[in-house]
Amino acid sequence: MLQVDNLFVSYGQSEVLHGLTFTAARREILAVMGRNGMGKSTLFKSLIGILPSRRGSVRLGDKELGALPSHARVHGGLAYVPQGRMIFPTLTVLDNIRTGLKMAGETIPEEIFALFPVLFDMRSRKGGNLSGGQQQQLAIARALASNPSVLLLDEPTEGIQPSIIKDLARVLKEIRQMKDLTIVVSEQVLSFALDVADRLLVIEKGHFVEEVARADADAARLGAYLSV
Repeated sequence: MLQVDNLFVSYGQSEVLHGLTFTAARREILAVMGRNGMGKSTLFKSLIGILPSRRGSVRLGDKELGALPSHARVHGGLAYVPQGRMIFPTLTVLDNIRTGLKMAGETIPEEIFALFPVLFDMRSRKGGNLSGGQQQQLAIARALASNPSVLLLDEPTEGIQPSIIKDLARVLKEIRQMKDLTIVVSEQVLSFALDVADRLLVIEKGHFVEEVARADADAARLGAYLSV
């Protein structure tokens, strides 16, 4: 279980996240929803340790990760796919995935290519020559190479064709089933979140303002938070 308690994050003197608290259970897919500028990416960067928190706790199981640098959080069981994917465009697909391994010389887990067969077919192609959807698959595959307990995905549908978004939702549910892990995803596309998530949180100006199970979600109410 990922447990976040009373998390405060600031940019300089400006506080951006105001005491956020939430849990994500084992094998749960949790969606954090909100418009641009509401704090989604800040939250994810803080969870992985790119941005320091001013106060608060980030625990994975019985391990406190909040004071650790990013690489130690990865070794502790977190994996992160940033907004915009950030793959290495000049490296091949295989070499991109290898950068996610915890130890040099480790073997890429076989199930990665079972989840993403197109990456096996394109394993010698440079990452920069893939489509947006294929690059997103590659970024997720690289994160999974570290064998995490929790996968953090920041805006995974950004820049992806609508026809690919449903495939992405299906793959994330397969990953949860195959790898027995927790997925926390930030998103603005409501249809995707309702398809993939077990539970939804809405963030607005650094506060959580709504929490609802997918079965109880009111699409019109949630959509009002996302409209400009």
